[in-house]
Amino acid sequence: MISILASDVIENNEFANLGAPNEKDIMMKLPLVIFASLLSTSAFAATCPSYLDVEVRKLHSDEKINLCELTQGKPVLLVNTASNCGYTPQFKALEALHKEYKDKGLVVIGFPSDDFFQEENDEKDTAKVCYINYGVTFTMLATSPVRGSDANSVFKYLGDKAGSPKWNFYKYVVSGDGNTVQQFNSKVKPDSAELKQAIESVL
Repeated sequence: MISILASDVIENNEFANLGAPNEKDIMMKLPLVIFASLLSTSAFAATCPSYLDVEVRKLHSDEKINLCELTQGKPVLLVNTASNCGYTPQFKALEALHKEYKDKGLVVIGFPSDDFFQEENDEKDTAKVCYINYGVTFTMLATSPVRGSDANSVFKYLGDKAGSPKWNFYKYVVSGDGNTVQQFNSKVKPDSAELKQAIESVL
């Protein structure tokens, strides 16, 4: 649902050089702003691949986000993570990837999972590992299954396209339209030339 207040319209650039607008001016402009927003939303929905059109909860939070809104048709790097795995230190290099490529259009998303029995039971402890121990700033989602019949819908799609993860820290580079999915196993480091080449191929 789109919610637009008159105060939002006042801040619109259309008023930048007009001084303080009166109520009549605002009411005349409001339908135009709403119409432009609807067009933007429709175009946005049309560019989002269906596998990302889901609402999910963020890690250790009540906040839910729509992955279409988060990714906005951009290429993504999706990783199934765990807090107590030998590959957990890859968080540091994943964060570096996020910082290196976020302005170029890449969206990194972490999917904590206990499928391999190496995730914390309490999400607050998972969050501590990610946010405190490794300084993660890219989006981390609530813990969920990533393989088998219980896999979340995103990883069901990835499994169908490129195979389900066989361990933690499998990496999936997916084009903005969702058609191209490249899978990399746990041993492929986030800062490897192989993974970076795949990322750059979809930017």
